[in-house]
This record gives sequence, structure tokens and C-alpha cells, in this order.
Amino acid sequence: MTKASAGNFFEDFRLGAVLRHAVPRTISVGDVSQFSALYGMRFAMQSSDAFAQACGLPCAPLDAMLLFHVIFGKTVPDVSLNAVANLGYAECQFLAPAWPGDSFVAESEVIGLRENSSGQTGIVYVRSTGYNQKGEAVLSFVRWVMVKKRDTSAAAIDPVTPTLAPMVDPEALHIPPDLSLSGYDAGLAGSPNLFEDYVKGETILPIDGMTIEEAEHQIATRLFQNTARGHFDAIVQKKSRFGRRIVYGGHVLNIARSLSFNGLENGCFVAAINGGRHAAPAAAGDTLYCGSQVLETYAFNERSDIGALRIRSVVCKDRVFSEMPDKDNGGVLLDFDYWLLIPRRGAVAEHAT
Repeated sequence: MTKASAGNFFEDFRLGAVLRHAVPRTISVGDVSQFSALYGMRFAMQSSDAFAQACGLPCAPLDAMLLFHVIFGKTVPDVSLNAVANLGYAECQFLAPAWPGDSFVAESEVIGLRENSSGQTGIVYVRSTGYNQKGEAVLSFVRWVMVKKRDTSAAAIDPVTPTLAPMVDPEALHIPPDLSLSGYDAGLAGSPNLFEDYVKGETILPIDGMTIEEAEHQIATRLFQNTARGHFDAIVQKKSRFGRRIVYGGHVLNIARSLSFNGLENGCFVAAINGGRHAAPAAAGDTLYCGSQVLETYAFNERSDIGALRIRSVVCKDRVFSEMPDKDNGGVLLDFDYWLLIPRRGAVAEHAT
């Protein structure tokens, strides 16, 4: 009997099962630097200790996307090692600040199962939670994955599809309790545009693109300790329907966040992910362009210094688009809906604007 694990196939999952994931992970400033080198993230709050300290924080917090993908990577060996594709996200909330030097573990609960009509694969829904070294939940999200069956003759199970909220309630968004924006310098952050300057329905169309390099997307996926074979094993992937290694969807997501800087420079915290859909796979050599649309603006009842923008970001490959594509557009790789925290004008020092 082999000691090596082939991972879970669709028929191995049970509704309500809780999966405790290996391996604990400390995120260091070295990880932050590598993340920055891979994606060119420029958001000031996560880039500079001095900038964050001027806003009442002890140091620059971890970028939300780095935290998300480290926790996501923990879940891969148990949830999606045998996945055909990661399909989408919902109900993702960042629940507490995360800092360099923190250590994280994760667990997932199976909340839905549905076999596909082909009998070859099924959809697995899990709710995953990441915890820091103090046992505090820092992140919770739902994702669903198409997973291969080991035995295609195995009897189909009764389908259970969870009901998921269309968006995270903005009043439930976490704002760092020590955050003080009187020291926020919008000039240093890169733009004078604050919460009041954005209106529902406006679009920020792409100007900058980023080409995916083979080495970079594999280094990035290793950074998150994501072990999915489809991203690494060229021999296996030659026999797949894609014919080559595919790019981890989180790599596309991080590129989208990086490209969104041009127009959303003061969007200092990703507070929640309402939903996301990987509409098509990406591969090395694709050039990505990201456009964003303001779906809603939200002024908090208890905080007058910061507001929230509900943003829809869309990534297309190999083309700069002049209007936001619809959800059924064949050229879309990623359609992503999230809440972004941004300072309000009255809270920011006069010299900063």
C-alpha cells in the first residue's frame, strides 16, 4: 500500500465533513516582497510601514490577496487536487487584520455536492476558514470546484446546492479598529480621488496590460503552496482538454487587482469578495487587461472617515476593451465582484489632497 496520496475525488466527499488542512504557514516580509515582485502591487497602505503607521497601524498589513491565496493554497490538497477547474467564489470576508510574522492554518466544511450530467465529474462546494496563531478567524470564503470522479460507474448522490448570498452586507465589513485616516496622504498614495469622487455606474477602462510568463505563474502558485497538478505537470496536461499547463486562477485575480491600481489608487483595503467566476482558463503568453465598474457606493452608519465601493472587475485576454463586457462575453477570463474600502474626503488631512 502506497503512503503517497492521490487526493480526494468527487465520490470521496461527504456533505458536512470538515477537512483540517496541512501545513501551518508563517507569512514573512520575504513573502510580501516576492508577492510584490510577481504582481507589482503599489497600494500604499500595504507597501510602506511608515505610511501605515501614519494611519494608526503598527506596520503595513498583509495584502488581502496574499492572505486569501495562502489560505486557498492550504485547501488545495484536500479539495481541488483532482479538480478540472476552480469555478467561483462567494461570501468571502476578511475578518481581522493580518500582519507579517503571523502564522495561519485552515479548515473547510463541505456544504454542497452535485454530480454533473456527464457522470465524469461533480461540483464540490466548501466553506473555508483561515485562522491566525491566536486562533482568531481572519478569513472565510465559499468556493466551488469541478472535481473528477475516480470511478465513473459509482452511483450518483442526491444533489445539494447551497444558497449563497449575492453580496456581503457592507455593514458587516471589517475595518481595522486602530485605523485613523487623518494622517492619510492621498498624494503619496497616487491619486486625489477619494470616496466622494466615485459614482455608481462609472467605469474605469483598461490602459495597462500584463503578459503572463510561464516561470512567474508557477513561482506564484508555489508561493501559495498550491499543489494542483494542472498548473505544474506538463506531461499530464498534454492529455487534458487544454493540452498544456493552465494558470492558477488566483494568479489572474492578483494581476487584476494590480492593474486596477490605475484608477483606484486609494482603494486601500479589499474587505470582501461578493462573487467571482473564472469564465475561461489562462495560459502563459496571454496578455491580460482589466476594467472596473462601480456597482455601488456605501457610506457606513458608524464611520464617517471611510466608505466602501462595490467594484466589478473584468479581465479579458489579448485585447483592450472600450466598454465593460457582459457576463456572457466569450473573451472574458475573470468576472470579479468585491468591496473596496476607501478614505472619505473629510477625514483626510488638507495637505494630502
